Amino acid sequence: MNLNAPISSIMTKDVECVNPEQKILDVKHIYEKRDFHHHIPVVEDGFLVGMVSLIDFMRKIQDATLDDNESVYHDLTVRDIMFGNPSAVSSDTTIKLVAEELALGNVHALVVADDKVVKGIVSTADIISFFLNPK
Repeated sequence: MNLNAPISSIMTKDVECVNPEQKILDVKHIYEKRDFHHHIPVVEDGFLVGMVSLIDFMRKIQDATLDDNESVYHDLTVRDIMFGNPSAVSSDTTIKLVAEELALGNVHALVVADDKVVKGIVSTADIISFFLNPK
């Protein structure tokens, strides 16, 4: 187990991102997919500008059903529910440093971005998997 390996060696690379102007219906559809991270990076003009968490999404839709025709899914945009300036690390940050940051408990996922261009995402679940299944 190499804790000094770059986070890029264990991060999820195929990250689905949204832009601030998309309707949250698109976010709902992303969350409905199987095996999806609970955090969605928000990019504008190719650069990381925010993050949407499942908790933020759930708070905003409140009592809405899963029916795509609910007005909340069409009235709100990603900008309305995202938080700006999300925590991010570069792809060469060590697994050890990322694990230490996630262990603080302030965030549960970090975007991996080089010069604000999203390369991947890493969550506490990814770190736990790394420790349980070292290669």
